[in-house]
Amino acid sequence: MHEVVDFDEFASTRARRLFQVAYLMCGDFHQAQDLVQVTFAKLYASWGRLGRTVPDSGLDAYARKVLLRTYLSQRRLRRSGEIPTGSVPDLPDGREGGRTAELRLTLLAALRQLPPRNRAAVVLRYLEDQSLESVAETLGCSVGAVKGLNTRGLAKLRELLGEDRELLFRH
Repeated sequence: MHEVVDFDEFASTRARRLFQVAYLMCGDFHQAQDLVQVTFAKLYASWGRLGRTVPDSGLDAYARKVLLRTYLSQRRLRRSGEIPTGSVPDLPDGREGGRTAELRLTLLAALRQLPPRNRAAVVLRYLEDQSLESVAETLGCSVGAVKGLNTRGLAKLRELLGEDRELLFRH
């Protein structure tokens, strides 16, 4: 039997990384916060069972799966009355260096244009550095399907980024 991880400890040590993944998937700061909060609420509700059935090493993967499914279900429900715009407001220069911030915004805008499952596959595979098998398990599909989602997602990103394609190879 493994040692049971305390929920508070788990949540406090994983919140930042889950937020980063959520933000890359949805592209909206507030929605990413909501996704992480809903994910932790769902995990908390079943924490006792998880402590008995999921090994400590699998809790991160399980949390990412809950986050992804929450994101995809919210996308299907289309609850938001927000209307996306084609432009991003100017940010003050200096904090990240003008070009770095601009490239980051360009990448985030391109990610937002991918369909949700393609975006999730690209984020999990390349930005979270997950294996094909891990992404397939999280998405609930085959490794071949993940390869297809990634191929189409990366092709679309290359098309959208044009000159800024080098963003795809930065971490």
